[in-house]
Amino acid sequence: MDIIKKLAEELNIGRHQAEAAVKLIDEGNTIPFIARYRKEATGSLDDEVLRNLDERLKYLRNLEERKNQVIASIAEQEKLTPELERSIRDAQTLVAVEDLYRPYKPKRRTRAMIAKEKGLEPLADLISMQMVKEPLLQAAAAYISQEKGVETAEDAIQGAKDILAERISDNAEYRTYIRNATMNKGVVQSSAKDEKAQSVYEMYYNYEEPVKKCAGHRILALNRGENEKILTVKIAAPEDQILMYLEKQTIVRDNPHTTPVLKEAAADSYQRLIGPSIEREIRSGLTERAEEGAIKVFGKNLEQLLMQPPIVGRVVLGWDPAFRTGCKLAVVDGTGKVLDTVVIYPTAPQNKVEESKKILKNLITKYGVSLISVGNGTASRESEQIIVGLLKEIKEQVQYIIVNEAGASVYSASKLATEEFPNFDVGQRSAVSIARRLQDPLAELVKIDPKSIGVGQYQHDMNQKNLSEALQGVVEDCVNKVGVDLNTASASLLEYISGINKTIAKNIVSYREENGVFESRRELLKVAKLGPKAFEQCAGFMRIQGGKNPLDTTSVHPESDKAAEALLKRLGYEVKELTSGGLKGISKKVTDYKKLSQELEIGEIALRDIVSELEKPARDPRDEMPRPILRTDVLDMKDLKVGMILKGTVRNVIDFGAFVDIGVHQDGLVHISQMTDKYIKHPLEAVSVGDIVDVKILSVDLAKKRISLTMKGVK
Repeated sequence: MDIIKKLAEELNIGRHQAEAAVKLIDEGNTIPFIARYRKEATGSLDDEVLRNLDERLKYLRNLEERKNQVIASIAEQEKLTPELERSIRDAQTLVAVEDLYRPYKPKRRTRAMIAKEKGLEPLADLISMQMVKEPLLQAAAAYISQEKGVETAEDAIQGAKDILAERISDNAEYRTYIRNATMNKGVVQSSAKDEKAQSVYEMYYNYEEPVKKCAGHRILALNRGENEKILTVKIAAPEDQILMYLEKQTIVRDNPHTTPVLKEAAADSYQRLIGPSIEREIRSGLTERAEEGAIKVFGKNLEQLLMQPPIVGRVVLGWDPAFRTGCKLAVVDGTGKVLDTVVIYPTAPQNKVEESKKILKNLITKYGVSLISVGNGTASRESEQIIVGLLKEIKEQVQYIIVNEAGASVYSASKLATEEFPNFDVGQRSAVSIARRLQDPLAELVKIDPKSIGVGQYQHDMNQKNLSEALQGVVEDCVNKVGVDLNTASASLLEYISGINKTIAKNIVSYREENGVFESRRELLKVAKLGPKAFEQCAGFMRIQGGKNPLDTTSVHPESDKAAEALLKRLGYEVKELTSGGLKGISKKVTDYKKLSQELEIGEIALRDIVSELEKPARDPRDEMPRPILRTDVLDMKDLKVGMILKGTVRNVIDFGAFVDIGVHQDGLVHISQMTDKYIKHPLEAVSVGDIVDVKILSVDLAKKRISLTMKGVK
């Protein structure tokens, strides 16, 4: 198989692009580095295409390796024919390779093997030829052997049927047909083990849906219901059609002596051997596809969450709400430094509201707090009411926002949090995290395992390795898109930079602590274990403010410094002019990029990137994202009326809709059918996490705490 050609076709890119990308990956370059600094070679392939290419490359190489293993195994058995080798070489999937290998694969002792040991293979061959002119019992009598354990002619025929059933089962062509028939005409069925039992799976108690139409989130729900022993799930195949096909393939002569036996062998082969195997295979394939879909959605949600714009320059009060143990507060300045922490008890059972308000007023006045960040967990609702009451009593302009605190408790109990705040308890750490994730969502959220951030569905049911790898990739892409300040970034943020691992990240921080701030990116080469390759991968994503080289404040890679300096000189600028916030209008001075790139001996794409970076140094892609809604008043679920139009923030996108925060404790659901007037396949086509949307109340169920929303017809 020509892997490069295959990749180019699948991803709809040029052969030279696929070739260049594979070469760069094989040389040990990271995806963010290739996407950002090797556009010339790849023809500007973005990080999403490159990650898909990397994934497919691994699959196709694994496929080729497996083909070679299978061919070697069959050759060792001296059963390899040129036709068989060709079929294996031409196979496009691992499933097809395994189907071809099945007859030659070492098996545990089967009924067919036992029958062969008893010398019944010639009888099976005789039946297969379908030319017997006498009753089979007469022909089978010749195979009776006390010594071999064949007591009767019936025993001999049964053994021959076992051999025939296995032969049918091992036929790759038959399996392909049955697999396709089951995929196209099969039905997923589920039933309750106890119909009277109440559960979240009640819609699946008597459920069926064609295999080819079954949505990913329903597959994952059925799997979970089955694992929890609430549901029985199976695939009902078009059995009559399959048996007719097998009979047609195996019965070539109308022979009254052999036809009934062959029919029985075909039915046994399907019911005992092929059917269960194909069902397992299809269910595994459906699960894999469902997981892939869920991981993609999770990744998109995570990306939007990480790329939320930071609220800079404001003193924030982080509020971790609770009842019995009190609400933990942390005041954090504009740089994320903790100024103060305190515990207040305004909620039940203590209800010390006035005392708490007094403490809050002092903190607001003392530190100039202008924003309160409240976690959305237990007692969030009650805390919000107290905050709104407080804001009406003070003259200071203070706003509040409810933030998704998913993962804050995971972080606060982690080794990392203990290292960061050794003298704080978990509540104080959690309050700091709630404040900081508003100031710089990316820098704070990278400290938390992405699976704990709360923007996915069924994340605990999926292949954890695949999920972790995919989410790590998303975090990596986000961190590298934004870049990091080399002199302030934490080790947990640095380890996501291209070419940097956990050890090197810690070494960078240690070097900084021992030697003071970095004055140049080239200084990175003095960091332990950070060699030339790691430097090449990471340097472009690092920023230094106020260092020796003004270009270090930009995403211009040090390898292009000379070209950038030559460009500035040619256009009449000095490098130091960059420090005043960029060279506005520089792009208008370049009239012929092609000619200039040749003169500067740099690629045209690289030159365009340098020019746009010099115009807006270290531009933050998060600035283009919607700003969070800051509130000063509160709504109760009881205040909601059908038809009411509200502004809300998309908190989570799932396969069948999106959850929107409308300022009450409970998020409302916009079903996919209520998002837009035109047909969409997935909610992500209409909304993303963090989007600010206008919604109308469709229904409110106070008992079940459910709010249904629509985005249709809302102006």
